[in-house]
Amino acid sequence: MSAILDKLLKGQNVEWHTIEQIFHLRNGYTPSKSNEAYWTNGTIPWFRMEDIRENGNILDSALQQISESAVKGNKLFPKNSFIIATSATIGEHALITVPYLANQRFTNLSLKDDFINRFNIYFLYYYLFKLDEWCRNNTTMSSFASVDMNGFRKFEIPIPPLDVQDEIVRILDAFTAVTAELNMREKQYQYYRDK
Repeated sequence: MSAILDKLLKGQNVEWHTIEQIFHLRNGYTPSKSNEAYWTNGTIPWFRMEDIRENGNILDSALQQISESAVKGNKLFPKNSFIIATSATIGEHALITVPYLANQRFTNLSLKDDFINRFNIYFLYYYLFKLDEWCRNNTTMSSFASVDMNGFRKFEIPIPPLDVQDEIVRILDAFTAVTAELNMREKQYQYYRDK
């Protein structure tokens, strides 16, 4: 993989910045379940781990919606932000392509203004699988598992030139498509074998 990256970079340097330099970090929350108005006729997607499990890692709708009255300070997380599980079930992330809220098991990563135009959002999506792995290997235990948030903030992300990011995304998209096709064919094979 290193040889491929060297070829793509053509000798260009790559900047590295920490999570806390690149992103605004905010915790999610759960509106009070005792206030029925928060959960009736909701229009705002409210993401939980179940959304990732059922619908994957790139999401534009949630299994549950909350009402506008449930939003603290009228502030939603902006579209093209990430949720990453930093407590309980650790090491899962998703790209959220709509304005949203999420529960407290997630840390929400929204790009700071200085970095919005420096990233292909799908490059970040793929790179955050490395952060998932880091999170799983850097947990602390109290009443439940949680990520070492000091280390999390210091996790570094590369910023290759945009054309290199685009090519990396193209390669990984193609690889993902091939992997999905192979998985589907394996299931087909098992179905017919079992028949």
